Amino acid sequence: MATVGGVGYAPIAPGTVASAVTAIFLWLVPMSSAGRVVFALGVTLAGTWAADVAERAMARKDPGAIVIDEVAGMALSVLLLPMTAVAVGVAFVLFRIFDVVKPYPCNALQRLPGGVGVMIDDVVAGLYALGVVLVARALFGVPS
Repeated sequence: MATVGGVGYAPIAPGTVASAVTAIFLWLVPMSSAGRVVFALGVTLAGTWAADVAERAMARKDPGAIVIDEVAGMALSVLLLPMTAVAVGVAFVLFRIFDVVKPYPCNALQRLPGGVGVMIDDVVAGLYALGVVLVARALFGVPS
């Protein structure tokens, strides 16, 4: 679960690969708004447990193969958006930027121990991405 079925072992940019797989999944699989909330919450809760177990098994702090955090962050980044290719694509790009740059408090939160530390920076990055897209939509009417 923590490696999302082995996606975390992608040879190049496993976090980006996991985010892209999640974006495509969320775009292609029809879900109600409530379904997306349940998905995001379920992945976040189960992912926190799985990341904790995997981190201990791999004997490393937040190893790159753990990518369930990217699934949770990506799911949150589109939570309140129309599921169009443009909206999902913009959310994906913003999520990846926030996940890589790790603006405060992402940079501090990732130091928390165990699965919480693995997951929380991506959760916040996903919420940052969602916030930026919602503000852009409100101000400019995009993406739609």
